[in-house]
Amino acid sequence: MSNRLFQGVIHQMKDAIDRTIGVIDETSVIIACSELGRIGEVNDSITAETLAAPGTFVVNGYTYRSFGNRPRPEYAVFVSGSDPEAGRYASLLAVSLSSIKQYYDEKYDRSNFIKNVILDNILPGDIYLKARELRFNSDVSRVCMLIKITNKSDISAFDVIQNLFPDKNKDFIININETDIALVKEVKPGIEMKDLDKLAGSIVDTLSSEFYTHCVVGIGTIVSGIKDLARSFKEAQVALEVGKVFDTERLIVSYDNLGIARLIYQLPTTLCEAFLKEVFKRGSIDSLDHETLFTIQRFFENNLNVSETSRKLFVHRNTLVYRLEKIKKITGLDLREFEDAIIFKVALMVKKYLSSNPVKF
Repeated sequence: MSNRLFQGVIHQMKDAIDRTIGVIDETSVIIACSELGRIGEVNDSITAETLAAPGTFVVNGYTYRSFGNRPRPEYAVFVSGSDPEAGRYASLLAVSLSSIKQYYDEKYDRSNFIKNVILDNILPGDIYLKARELRFNSDVSRVCMLIKITNKSDISAFDVIQNLFPDKNKDFIININETDIALVKEVKPGIEMKDLDKLAGSIVDTLSSEFYTHCVVGIGTIVSGIKDLARSFKEAQVALEVGKVFDTERLIVSYDNLGIARLIYQLPTTLCEAFLKEVFKRGSIDSLDHETLFTIQRFFENNLNVSETSRKLFVHRNTLVYRLEKIKKITGLDLREFEDAIIFKVALMVKKYLSSNPVKF
């Protein structure tokens, strides 16, 4: 990357500086030059010790000036000539190239660093060392969002999301795979989950309405330390997986709002199967037809209120009571009793969970 970066600058500078100019690396190889034919040449006159010399120095009719971010300089610019003007050109080029390289390195390395952090690809002890090296603020609050693209489109969702969050020092957009994009966003004090829901909603709306790209968004919890970003990212993953199982209609799923679904998702499948057998001793849940299950769903949605549920279902109150009695006869659970209703509700969620072939992280 540095070679292309340096060559681009040298190419722009060659008309302004009417001399041969270029860059040499610590292995004495010319990696950029206004005379393209010289790229790749080895200059044995320049050694690592020579590069370490302070200020400008002259070798074989060329003026050199070292630069680089390591403890010892890793590059040097060269300008043909040994006069004071050549020295000024070399100094200006060294400052310019050093600043440009530092900017691009930080931009590239910070994104890679954050990607390694959220994917747990960096040792915990190295996180803060690398953060200091990149001058990365480790103590501000951040949250991870996972944006999953659900339909193929010619539009690059990654580019769209990058344009929505242009501050590259605070917000990081990371490609996880072909369909998943992570957003690591800095959040100010006082920001609540409802505010993050609105932000996620704006991402979904922009991609959908302007670019016809559909997506779902999982939101992790807000964390205050950089090492906890991996946890926030995993929470966003779990939020999407749990939402896919228990609430397929929602496009934005927050880990904080998963409720009992999160608990069920973390249970071993063997334990879930044992629970269903214990609850439905008298009759399997599979023996309930579609109409009965629909009635149960509406009964729960109306807070176990018989009158309200019958009104919403457009059936007589006695008809609903008859259906509830039928359910009690089959399963042994009276849904008009709060405790039985809770058991039945959890059992339905467990059944749905087992049918989904859950993926664990």
